[in-house]
Amino acid sequence: MVKSEQVHGAQHTTIVASKRGICSFELRMHHLEEFGDHNEPMRGHLLLADDTIKDANVDSVQQAIDARKFFWLDIIELGDDGPAMLTDRFGFHPLAAEDAEHFGQRPKVDEYDDFFYLVMYGADQSGEGTIEVHFFYSEHSLVTVRRAECPKLDEMRAQVARRHLEDDNEPIMILYRALDSLVDTFFPVLSIFDDRIDELEDAILVKPTEQQLGELFDMKRHLVGLRKVVTAERDMFAGLVAGVLQMPGMTRESERYFRDLYDHLIRVSDLVDSYRDLLTGTLGTHLSTVSNRLNEVMKQLTIIATVFLPLSFITGFFGQNFGWMIDHIGRPWEFIVFGLGIELLAVFMLMAMFRRRGWLNRT
Repeated sequence: MVKSEQVHGAQHTTIVASKRGICSFELRMHHLEEFGDHNEPMRGHLLLADDTIKDANVDSVQQAIDARKFFWLDIIELGDDGPAMLTDRFGFHPLAAEDAEHFGQRPKVDEYDDFFYLVMYGADQSGEGTIEVHFFYSEHSLVTVRRAECPKLDEMRAQVARRHLEDDNEPIMILYRALDSLVDTFFPVLSIFDDRIDELEDAILVKPTEQQLGELFDMKRHLVGLRKVVTAERDMFAGLVAGVLQMPGMTRESERYFRDLYDHLIRVSDLVDSYRDLLTGTLGTHLSTVSNRLNEVMKQLTIIATVFLPLSFITGFFGQNFGWMIDHIGRPWEFIVFGLGIELLAVFMLMAMFRRRGWLNRT
C-alpha cells in the first residue's frame, strides 16, 4: 500500500514538473516573440567599439551588450517593442523607458541606480521647430531615442567612428559630443533669424504689409518655443556643472567640456532673448509705420475737405433764391468775380496757408 502511494506520488511529481517545464518553455517563447524577428532591423544605427557602424537589430544589440564594450545605439522611432527592449535587455528602469516612449517633455536629467536619463532638444535646421532626443547613459552604453532625422548627430557619429570609439574617446565624452552637436544646431537657426529680422525692418520702412505682420508673429511664436527649451536646458546643465549630480565617468577634464557646453547654452539663451526683443521692436516699427501712413492719408483727406469747405459755403450763399440777388447779379463780369474769382481766391489763400505751415510737405 505504501509502495503504491509512493509510485502515485512520484507520478504526480513528474506530471507537475512536466507542466512547469511546459509553462516555463511557453514563457521563454513568449519573451522571445515580444521582440519579433531578431534579424528584423530597427530604424536606427549601432556604433560598436571596433568603429563599425551598422543598422541596428535585436541580435546585433544583444551581441553588443554581451561584448561588454562601450557602444552607442541611436534609435529613430522606438516602436511598440522598444520600451520592453530597454527594460529587459538594457535593464533600464520602467519609468525611464515609459518617458522615452512619450515625446514633448521638458528638458530634464534623472539619476537612476546605474544610468542617467536625459531629455535634450536641438533646433531643426529648416527653422520650423525643434528636435527632441532622449538619452540613456551608463558606463557601458549610450542609447539615444528620437523621432526625427538629425544630420548633426549623424555627422558626429561618423566623426567618432573615425577617431576610434574605444581608444580615443571616454564614454562621458561621447555623451558630451552628442549633447554638443544638439546645442550647436541653435546657432545657425538664430543667425537666420537675425538676418531675416534686418530684412523685415528694411522692408517695413519701405512698405509695410499684412504678410510681414504674419511672419513677425510666426517668428515670435517660434522664438517662444526655443526659449522654453533652451532655458530649461540651461538650468539643467547649471545643476550638472555645480556637481549636484555626478555622472558615471565624469572627471575634472570632462567637467571642463560640460562647463563649456553650459556656456554655449547661456549664449543661446541670451540670443533668444535679444532676438525676441528685436522682434518686439520690429513689430512696433510695423505698427508705427502703418499708423504714420494712415495719418498721412487722413491729412490729405483733411486738406481736401478743408479746401471744399469755403467753396461749399460760397456756392451755397449765392445759390439762395432771393429776388434782389437774381435781379442785380446777372452780368458776365459779376459771374466771373462772384462765381469764379471768390472761389479761386479762397483756394489760393488756403493752399498758401497750408504750405506755410508745412502741411503739404511729404513726411
